[in-house]
Amino acid sequence: MPKQKTHRASAKRFKRTGSGGLKRFRAFTSHRFHGKTKKQRRHLRKASMVHPGDFKRIKSMVSQMR
Repeated sequence: MPKQKTHRASAKRFKRTGSGGLKRFRAFTSHRFHGKTKKQRRHLRKASMVHPGDFKRIKSMVSQMR
């Protein structure tokens, strides 16, 4: 059986943390900031962890990632 390859699009969007979690960046950050408050923009800059419901599926896509 062939080796499982890393899903390249997912590898560009997620980073593995030191404790084995997956870090993601937030959506809605490309344009139209005039409609968002300063607080929203500030919070959108920060990374977030992958939700536990999605973790298993995403982990299998980036399983070979260091």
